[in-house]
Amino acid sequence: MIIVQASESALPLLLEYRAEAATWLAERGIDQWNNPFPADHILESIRAGSVYLIKDGDTTAATVTLDTEPEPDLWTDEELRTPSLHLHKLIVQRGYAGTGLGSRIVDWACDRSAHAGAVWVRINVNTANAALQRYYLDNGFHYVRTVEGGGVGGAGVAGWLAQRHAARSDSHGFPELPTAL
Repeated sequence: MIIVQASESALPLLLEYRAEAATWLAERGIDQWNNPFPADHILESIRAGSVYLIKDGDTTAATVTLDTEPEPDLWTDEELRTPSLHLHKLIVQRGYAGTGLGSRIVDWACDRSAHAGAVWVRINVNTANAALQRYYLDNGFHYVRTVEGGGVGGAGVAGWLAQRHAARSDSHGFPELPTAL
């Protein structure tokens, strides 16, 4: 497997993956990602070079966004002064679930962040998704706090905050290429 930057042509696939993930979550009683995500927001992230695809041959096994842009109104000004990258929209295709791929992507994000000079990899998780919160805790993140309100549109549903130290490591096992189709 390799990790590559997404190109604009990946937008339909990314929107499809998000819709599939929303359906999977809803089937488990988790009210997350059920609203259509603005395609222009994802396209902006692609153009910024922040969206990555995890490729297994010709198959896209997962996607993740890693950028310098936190969700609005969640992190304090003091926290934002410490260099960090923010992990968003980690989606592993169901056929790759349970293989440890998500954990490898998190390790890659910490490695990439350290190479970029960041101290932290930060996340914000849906406040009602206890299983996802536990997943990130199990993957080395430390709970910071839960914020009411904030987030895109002030919806306040993504206010469970956690962070993990950025650290250089190649244990994730991914070689990296600059771009993908």
